[in-house]
Amino acid sequence: MSVLSTADEGKFLMDEEAEQIGIVTEVDTDAQVAYVEPDPDIAEAVVQGLGFGDADGDDIEVPAESVETVTDTELRVAKDL
Repeated sequence: MSVLSTADEGKFLMDEEAEQIGIVTEVDTDAQVAYVEPDPDIAEAVVQGLGFGDADGDDIEVPAESVETVTDTELRVAKDL
């Protein structure tokens, strides 16, 4: 399990085969949940990358216990969501 922080907003969520699932739009640090926009368009990716995005209704909720590793650019899960 990883500890999620607001610094993880804008990072890519990757699966175990290094394929991009989406981009982290928001992190709830109290609940330890990352909200991920699946298949963001270019504009959404830029906004999220700059840390100005918010979670919306179609975001995937990814609990911290599903996150295997955290790097400077990505969160990686070890199973399918």
